[in-house]
Amino acid sequence: MPTVSEVVGRVLAELGVSQDFGVVGSGNFDLTNALRANGVRYIAARHESGATTMADAYARMTDTVAAVSLHQGCGLTNALTGIAEAAKSRTPLLILAADTPAASVLSNFRVDQDALAAAVGATPERIHGPGSAVADTVRAFRTARDQRRCVVLNLPLDIQAAEIPAVGFDLPERPDAVRPSAASISKMTALLAKSSRPVFVAGRGGRAYGVELRALAEATGALLATSAVAHGLFRNDPWSLGISGGFATPVAAELISGADLIVGWGCALNMWTMRHGELIGAETTVVQVDSDSAALGAHRPIHLGVHGDVGETAREALLAWSSHGGGRAPRPGYRTGAVADRLAREGRWRDVGYSDPSTADRIDPRTLSIALDDLLPPERIVAVDSGNFMGYPSAYLGVPDQYGFCFTQAFQSIGLGLATAIGSALARPDRLPVAALGDGGALMGIAELETVVRLGIPMLIVIYDDHAYGAEVHHFRDADLGAVTFPDTDIAALARGAGCEAAVVRTVADLDIVPKWLAGQRNTPLLLDAKITSDGGSWWLQEAFARH
Repeated sequence: MPTVSEVVGRVLAELGVSQDFGVVGSGNFDLTNALRANGVRYIAARHESGATTMADAYARMTDTVAAVSLHQGCGLTNALTGIAEAAKSRTPLLILAADTPAASVLSNFRVDQDALAAAVGATPERIHGPGSAVADTVRAFRTARDQRRCVVLNLPLDIQAAEIPAVGFDLPERPDAVRPSAASISKMTALLAKSSRPVFVAGRGGRAYGVELRALAEATGALLATSAVAHGLFRNDPWSLGISGGFATPVAAELISGADLIVGWGCALNMWTMRHGELIGAETTVVQVDSDSAALGAHRPIHLGVHGDVGETAREALLAWSSHGGGRAPRPGYRTGAVADRLAREGRWRDVGYSDPSTADRIDPRTLSIALDDLLPPERIVAVDSGNFMGYPSAYLGVPDQYGFCFTQAFQSIGLGLATAIGSALARPDRLPVAALGDGGALMGIAELETVVRLGIPMLIVIYDDHAYGAEVHHFRDADLGAVTFPDTDIAALARGAGCEAAVVRTVADLDIVPKWLAGQRNTPLLLDAKITSDGGSWWLQEAFARH
């Protein structure tokens, strides 16, 4: 008879899990091989946190449930930062963690794995015994997929090794989308009818519904914006404001704060997206639409909360709008000629003038980002690490759509960017993967450089290198900064040691290597160690810290 680990591997493959990441130890060796034997692709990372973040990014960019395979005890604790990020981001993820047998109370690996998972916001689940193994696995999968949760499924070693008969099971259907109530739709359309300057802000929950949101916005005269995680959703729409919040252009911030109605579509409307509430005018009506009722009003007071799936709500609202009183005609609303002219002239950060402080030794991060945006093909997928630099690639590097930008920032940990880029690249091999990292985050996650090389990923890695923890430098500028500044590191040399092509970038001329690399075989990644000027604290960071 098969063992529990073999059956779990088969069940997960039949449920639709097609991608597993991990670091193999004795505790998860059999399970990992069971997954592989059932056709699940396995990617070996160099650190468990990297493996978890790769899976997180892969799940976001494919809208599937990805898996992570971990050793018991230290394998799980090493992965906790990545698990916390996935949990806070509501990424549907299955963490398959080996666990010590119940009787092994003195095992070196013994920790309370259920408590660890719960402590960082993940959902703990467990294979309780051979008889319940299939049901336990299906339950964990359904929780991850249907509730969009990061689930830690603990698999005790003695139960993994137990034999059980192969049993069948029914593939669980997805639950129906949450339909909004008729009363909510009526109230929403009444507010839209009353509004003359509506703005829609789409978040993570709206990423799949760009068509529906564009149609309703066109009918009601609304301008379109996104949170950072939904960046690219309204790409090339002439009425798109881009990212709302700290990364917003001056004209976008002005137009959002001038709205008389803001509708958040699957968007938390948190302090980052709304600039601590600064983008909400005193007389602005705020509506929030979300399939999770607990999200409504969680971050700020709202005038109307609509409990419903974003797509269902947008379709119902458009139908109600069009059928009201014989049919409302589309109206201009906020879509005036003056607004169109301003967006055409000032709608992108690269259209906003600036004084370039670049020297022969250091390049301004805006100049660097604009030059890269011009050099790189439009079909790209950009992954951004956390840090003072992060607004530059987010604001200046264009992306083709919402699957061209991956932003693992809910936990605000540096060091996840390179792993994010790897998971994104594997999810979208048709696009050029671009990893935008600070020097601190790059050095923290540098183990995964070998993974990029080993997998043959044609990745461009850009280090915004100010040889410091820039956020802290600018936040504590009047203090002794010796603890957060470092000697200049030759990260390019480290990259060459891992097998990358690499160059130090101090001027735009040093970017000549990029088109040559793009025109070549691209069988090795290219790392650019860009020595950037100090910006005195990036615009978005100054704004954030000013209200802390």
